[in-house]
Amino acid sequence: MSPDFSRTILHIDQNAFFASVEQQANPELRGKPIAVVGAAHRTVITTASYEARKYGVKTGMAIWEGKRACPDLIIVRGDNKKYTYTSAEIVRMMLEYTPLVEPFSIDEAFLDVTHSLSLFGSAVTIAHQLKAKIRHRFGITCSVGIAPNKLLAKLASDMEKPDGLTIIPPDRVGQIIEKIPVGDLCGVGKKLQKQLALYFNIHTCGELGRADEKLLTRKFGIIGARLKQMGQGIDDSPVVPQEEEEQVKSVGHSMTLPKDIENRDEILKRLLQLSEMVGRRARKYGLAGKTISIYVRLGDFFSNFQKQTTLSTPINLSDDIYQAAVKLFGSMGVDQPIRLLGISLSNLYEHEGQQISLFESDRKKEQLTKAMDAVNNKLGDFKVTFGSLLDTEEKGSHVISPAWRPTGVRNVGVE
Repeated sequence: MSPDFSRTILHIDQNAFFASVEQQANPELRGKPIAVVGAAHRTVITTASYEARKYGVKTGMAIWEGKRACPDLIIVRGDNKKYTYTSAEIVRMMLEYTPLVEPFSIDEAFLDVTHSLSLFGSAVTIAHQLKAKIRHRFGITCSVGIAPNKLLAKLASDMEKPDGLTIIPPDRVGQIIEKIPVGDLCGVGKKLQKQLALYFNIHTCGELGRADEKLLTRKFGIIGARLKQMGQGIDDSPVVPQEEEEQVKSVGHSMTLPKDIENRDEILKRLLQLSEMVGRRARKYGLAGKTISIYVRLGDFFSNFQKQTTLSTPINLSDDIYQAAVKLFGSMGVDQPIRLLGISLSNLYEHEGQQISLFESDRKKEQLTKAMDAVNNKLGDFKVTFGSLLDTEEKGSHVISPAWRPTGVRNVGVE
């Protein structure tokens, strides 16, 4: 196919985002090797500052591994509220230049500035202005890639870190990506990279772009043609503003626990907590779901269990979600310490203007839920909650999902 290189796309990637935010919040951390860990008491390293990366400290390392690589490493407990606030404010800055802004994760976003160039002069001018505004307000740096499509813009932003600005002009796409490893392309993971090398002796984008499409399709199915296009730097996917994203298919929460738990009462308490978090978010956006899923990870880090059930009618009341989750958990037969719990609500339906319940007990439950939501929406999460949760120290989400968005149903309340 003939590539369309008429667009101008920016990919903006905040450098060592969590660590940079923490260093700006605490001047004593600036210039020092730090590692941010999750909001739970024990977790792996989520981000390391560039000072720490020089010693080999990486995302995903256990804390003891990071300390072994860098004995002077400073461990900082993450503050998710700071990160989500900063991310949302940066997206607002981006919207000053184009309405076509697509958050890709909490620290990345695509901008289609094709129709903004007449207003601001050039993509480079927009990139420099955004970099300056972000640095001035938040004291953090970002790397920017400018290219004719999203695939190449993301590739470009990774080429120079930190604080980089890389351009892939339309007339130099083939020349620039010829020798780039296929693993540098967004969407080509380690497993796929190994398969391309093993079965086709493909290591670079140039080799992938010249590969036989039929052979690729025979091995990889429908993505075979897409892989060849990626090797040629072709990507026609649009920058999709958040309000135009495909309808969310599930609402869920998971939580890494401060310590392994196996006491049934404690497990039930956490399931109730998760049910309230899921139910409240679903209700806020007028959604209800028929399918309840529960996810369990044991303390050995390796054993994972997932089970789901589909109900006859959609639900979104926290107590209904909880009752279904308890039944699912009981059927799983888990008898070992648990490290992580998760609940999700899927098979979603719009739930505006629902019928009034026939039974008085159900009507009371709905009225009570509405009252709790009204207070918590005004004063903050869990200001009014179930009595059994009053002594639960940590009530927020400990993990920021890759699907997190600054507004809408994917905006998760975090602690």
